Amino acid sequence: MVAIHLLVLIHGMWGNPQHLSEAARIVQEIHSEPSAEGTKLHLLMAEAIKEDSTYDGIDWGGERIAKEVLETVQELEGKGDQVVRFSVTGYSLGGLIARYCIGVLHQQGFFEKVEPVNFNTIATPHCGLPRYQSFFSSLTQTLGPKLLSRTGEQFYCVDKWSPRERPLLVVMADPDRIFYQALSKFKHIRIYANAINDITVPYVTAAIQTIDPFADYKTSGIEIEFNENYACLVQDYALPSVPPPKPPKPTMFTAEWFQTIKPSRPLLPPFLQFRFPFNLALYALLPILIPTFFSLALVRLSLATRSSRARIKLLEKEAHNGDQRTLVELVAELEQEMEEAVVDLIDNPDPSPLYQSEVSKEHPIITAYHRQIANWLNTLPIKKELAYFPGVRNAHAMIISRDVKQFEIHRLGEPVLRHWATSFIL
Repeated sequence: MVAIHLLVLIHGMWGNPQHLSEAARIVQEIHSEPSAEGTKLHLLMAEAIKEDSTYDGIDWGGERIAKEVLETVQELEGKGDQVVRFSVTGYSLGGLIARYCIGVLHQQGFFEKVEPVNFNTIATPHCGLPRYQSFFSSLTQTLGPKLLSRTGEQFYCVDKWSPRERPLLVVMADPDRIFYQALSKFKHIRIYANAINDITVPYVTAAIQTIDPFADYKTSGIEIEFNENYACLVQDYALPSVPPPKPPKPTMFTAEWFQTIKPSRPLLPPFLQFRFPFNLALYALLPILIPTFFSLALVRLSLATRSSRARIKLLEKEAHNGDQRTLVELVAELEQEMEEAVVDLIDNPDPSPLYQSEVSKEHPIITAYHRQIANWLNTLPIKKELAYFPGVRNAHAMIISRDVKQFEIHRLGEPVLRHWATSFIL
């Protein structure tokens, strides 16, 4: 009999297991030998959700992954091995699905027999997707819940998941609910976030914070110390007590003025960054290509959302007719049993932005939901690691080296994965 430490890797929105292939390669390389206690690593690349099924919601994704975990354990035990330890790492949406999944497993008594050890997330929107004071951000906040089906509603905390009409992410952070209680059972909780340049999952939600000290990193005078062994990881940082004076506005059409209007990061993704003269041809075609691209994207998202809604109806029907109740039903019972006289722990039940007029466009608008989620989750002993990738368009894929075969620049994220794998307790 072999004692097994089961590690589950869960990819993100629109993703598939291949997105975590570098993470799988590195952790297997570092933990190729059994631990001192004789425990052997077994890797499960979650297959129960991928591509369009990621639209179906954090809850249904968590239910599916939990089922896949239990089937894997049964399969291993059928071969004569025994799963004695359990860990999970989720990337982006996968981190939220991981938090729901462990709630399902905890409710089913899984952790009474298997020891929960490492819980990790990488670039995960724990507090939902924040809004900024920009047109594009307002547009995504409006269209996201409509075009990303159930997952989009939960991302933006506009769902009324519980009978008390609380969003799922709020319920998952509540210390009185099974998701928080399951998370608290893990011996090591570590999360990774991009400090800058993650336009998909910004720092404040990935790092579970309410203030972004890196928002003005170019002008704030922030001093950053990097990890000597993992160059892209922030060891420490400090903001000056007195902010440096703002430089005077340069005169128009001078060299200094042209520097201010120059983009700080590439406007186009790597696969569209052509050399001269092909780049000029691309720029000339942008007035045609951009509307065409957005039209096709809207059609694609709309069709995927329609398919997702149909799948969700079938899932709900099957769950209603089955013997095994979902965690949604169990949490609903708990919420209904609460006395109406109990004061809601949400400081301000209105999810509208706070202090919107005082926030610059570089800083996120923190809602009451975001603040409450962060306050609750930060009572857990969470270790936070910050990755720092300057001069890139979007660091979201880079932090996990998501596609090194197509984009060589994604290899810059390998130190993050090596830190994660080395910190993993077998």
